[in-house]
Amino acid sequence: MKVLIIYCHPNENSFTAAVRDLVVNKLEEKGIEYQLTNLYQEGFEPHIHKTELETYLDPQVNQSYVKHHVQNVLWCDTLIFIYPTWWYGLPAMLKGWMDRVLLPGVAFHMPTNNERIKPGLRHINRLGLFTSGGATWFVTLLMGSPGKKTILRAIRSLCHPRTKTAFISHYQMDSSTHESRRYHLKKVEQKLGKLIR
Repeated sequence: MKVLIIYCHPNENSFTAAVRDLVVNKLEEKGIEYQLTNLYQEGFEPHIHKTELETYLDPQVNQSYVKHHVQNVLWCDTLIFIYPTWWYGLPAMLKGWMDRVLLPGVAFHMPTNNERIKPGLRHINRLGLFTSGGATWFVTLLMGSPGKKTILRAIRSLCHPRTKTAFISHYQMDSSTHESRRYHLKKVEQKLGKLIR
């Protein structure tokens, strides 16, 4: 098993960082190979430059701007996202990573002769999403859970057809307690355990 963790939070003292640390510790305990991408720590540029957009459809060129990230995606068979839910969706930094790294020739293949887009992430057979947000579960559901759908529907559709998934969110994070956070970390551990066994 080869796990790529995409972590996105600017505050190293956040609860999201605690979730990340739990995931990393459990992988290390089991001797599972992993790579951790800390988007804020590395100063990842989320916006697409004009030259990138001009060569977006050219797999011979488009990967050169984010080569290391593309190599990590192609290396892994398990992809785990850890991030806070802001405005019911993905942080801009994480969305920018998806825009710039999940490219034609990497995540999908552009159609020819009126065919459909072909998936490019068939080597990924496990997909995890660990997040938190300020709204309640019900309000998040009413808003359509766009972040969750982006990962567990859109990205998953490009992965192996039998991809296992894990999802958990700590809702009402702004009014969380020590007990609610401790309980959530136990649930993260359980979800992760089922994902990687």
